[in-house]
Amino acid sequence: MGINSERDIEANLQIGPTDQGMVRLFIESQGIEVPMDFEPDEADEIAEEIRAAAQLARARS
Repeated sequence: MGINSERDIEANLQIGPTDQGMVRLFIESQGIEVPMDFEPDEADEIAEEIRAAAQLARARS
């Protein structure tokens, strides 16, 4: 499965700070839970990558 492979799977995504100063992406789908914790600087980098991808996606539309 690659970035351009479509799937008919629903998932819930929650994003928020933890009580230990981390940023958590919490993904839940079909009974599977995936917590992913990041240092705040790593979360900033991920946010920048998401913004850059959104700009590229707009340009391709």
